[in-house]
Amino acid sequence: MDFIYYFGDVFTPLSFMLLLGGTIGGLILGATPGLSPTMAVALLIPFTFQLEAAQGLILLGAAYTSTVAGGAVSAILLKIPGAPANIATTLDGHTMAKQGQGARALQLSFLASAVGGIFGVLLLIFLTPVLAQWALAFGPSHLFWLAILGVTVIGTLDSASVVKGLLSGCIGLWLATIGFDDIMGAQRFIFHPALGGGINIIAALIGLFAIPQVLTMFAKGRHHTGAEVIEVQRHSILEAFRELFSRTRALSIGTLTGSIIGLIPGVGGQIAGLVAYDQTKKFSSEKDKFGTGHSEGVIAAESANNAMVGPSLVPLLTLSIPGSPTAAVLLGGLLIHGIFPGSDLFDNHPDVAWTFINSMLIGQVLMCIFGLYVAGLAARVAQVPQSVMAAIVLALSVFGAYSVQGSMGDVYVMACLGIGMFFLERFGFSAAPLVLGLILGPIAEANFIQGGMIADATVGKASYFLTGGLNLLLITVVLASIAYSVWMELLHRRYTTKEEAQA
Repeated sequence: MDFIYYFGDVFTPLSFMLLLGGTIGGLILGATPGLSPTMAVALLIPFTFQLEAAQGLILLGAAYTSTVAGGAVSAILLKIPGAPANIATTLDGHTMAKQGQGARALQLSFLASAVGGIFGVLLLIFLTPVLAQWALAFGPSHLFWLAILGVTVIGTLDSASVVKGLLSGCIGLWLATIGFDDIMGAQRFIFHPALGGGINIIAALIGLFAIPQVLTMFAKGRHHTGAEVIEVQRHSILEAFRELFSRTRALSIGTLTGSIIGLIPGVGGQIAGLVAYDQTKKFSSEKDKFGTGHSEGVIAAESANNAMVGPSLVPLLTLSIPGSPTAAVLLGGLLIHGIFPGSDLFDNHPDVAWTFINSMLIGQVLMCIFGLYVAGLAARVAQVPQSVMAAIVLALSVFGAYSVQGSMGDVYVMACLGIGMFFLERFGFSAAPLVLGLILGPIAEANFIQGGMIADATVGKASYFLTGGLNLLLITVVLASIAYSVWMELLHRRYTTKEEAQA
């Protein structure tokens, strides 16, 4: 119950202002098509440099939570998911809006998001310290395999192709080797003086997530989206409360599904929403109503989307394995402040850890309160021409990359990585495994070298890294995640081929 002692730190003037600003700004950004939660958090990291670690994480956590929920605004009013996590919300939410029930759909989505989000953060509160103590058993060989697991899990689940996902992770691991070798001091792949200190993680995050979106926006030219904003009518919040808790089956399935999927590293919110929607439909006695403006579809999808936010941070804070692409960006934010997640986090930095987690709990309530008030404004933001939005994001990207070290070299690195990622995405590669390879590469290398030194003095490298119960368990999980992804991809191809043949 240590978290209770740190609740007061969230309500200090600056911390609470950051929580409010991150929540309201995240709702608006989340409702803007093209600005994903991952990109929003990456753009905000440079603004945390002058803040204390806990305050910086409050801003990032509030933005993460509210952008996931804010994506429901454009999904319901415009039929444009604000993020991939909101795809399932469009199936019934937009139909409800077209039937004149837009306010009801928005109220149900924010209330369901708050319930799911609070449950997810409570799981984060009670599970994280227990797992953090269990993480004390991990030595260099185990941490090496954990880093490899993090890359392979997101590499195989956040990409359309298993091979391309793993290749993206390998590219990230190679980028992590650029600079000077920490052990021998040798130069590695330093093609330009800007790379002498290696690739700065913040410049890389901004470049890989923001620049491809900017180029895509510019490619669409100077025109409005053309989407018609459906007017948000008045609807009683009390009635929305009654309806939400009368749909306990949809709310329970969505919350539990999102929480379980959030604990699995690399799965992501878009899968949570779609799985929850599918399971709710299967268990519902009104299957025929789904897709025609049924409130259970909205409740299940949005409760799952936010329920996965808290649990996705459990493997991050305990084992340094991000549970989602946005959690990988948060890992970069922690490392920038000199804080390494793991067993020592709650012993050496309890004020930072608990203040951050408590702020996410309070942020769920604030997100629900402000959600409906900014819904209309957020929908109007989605009507801004793509060229104008691209210019704003580009300016923030250049400012963020330059402000890290006051170096134009970081801006060049950001631009090169962003342009490269733009073309890689055209061939089906994903930025998330590449970023994870870049972040986890130094961790894997350092533990491999440290473990190698221990092994040379004891049992030898093969025995040290390939034997022992925990090592074998991690290796099995790595291989199982790859095998499962290959199997699912083959099934998907077979199903697609059968559909095309029938057509």
